[in-house]
Amino acid sequence: MASAAEHARTTGRVLPVSPALSGLLPAEGLRRGSTVSVLGSTSLMLTLLAAATAGGAWAVAVGLPALGVVAAAELGVEVGRLALVPRPGAEFPAVTAALLDGFDLVVVGPGFARPDVARRLSARARNRGSVLLSLGSWPGAEVELSCRRSRWTGLTGDGAGYLRAREVEVRTGGRGAAARPMSALLRFPGEGEVRKVDFPAPATVVTAATARWGTA
Repeated sequence: MASAAEHARTTGRVLPVSPALSGLLPAEGLRRGSTVSVLGSTSLMLTLLAAATAGGAWAVAVGLPALGVVAAAELGVEVGRLALVPRPGAEFPAVTAALLDGFDLVVVGPGFARPDVARRLSARARNRGSVLLSLGSWPGAEVELSCRRSRWTGLTGDGAGYLRAREVEVRTGGRGAAARPMSALLRFPGEGEVRKVDFPAPATVVTAATARWGTA
């Protein structure tokens, strides 16, 4: 029997995400009508849009004037299906509500939504079947993704070499099916698809007894 997540995907109620991210989301994708917050990483937010826009979904970013189209393209976003409303100003609630009526995914910048506004916009997303994504904390979000630790790869111990990719630990939490916390280590290349990688093995602590006898 197909899982609930698989059924939701095949019936179109879930928008696809990169395989590296699917295990972090309750429906293994972005469930239509849901609200998702992303803390600490614009790259992670853009990665959430990549597979959906490549598959034909339309996305819009509201209140993110520094968002770069080139960076979005490098992370796999189909920029021909990405609209930008960089400065909505005082009309943010009305503008965002209207966009939720017409776009599959609506990304909003940090600092706009008071709790009452957040509740109304999340309800609008549920009613319209859009996905509301917040770059920053969002009251009542069903899923919250946060970037905890990151490091760059490509440099040797003496600092020589080139920065090739960034590894980020992503943790997820939220309400309902997302309440059980999970984490994954993702590698963001300079260009190309984000990949899930294994966590490094914990360092072995060598004591004097271990060094002498070979046992702990």
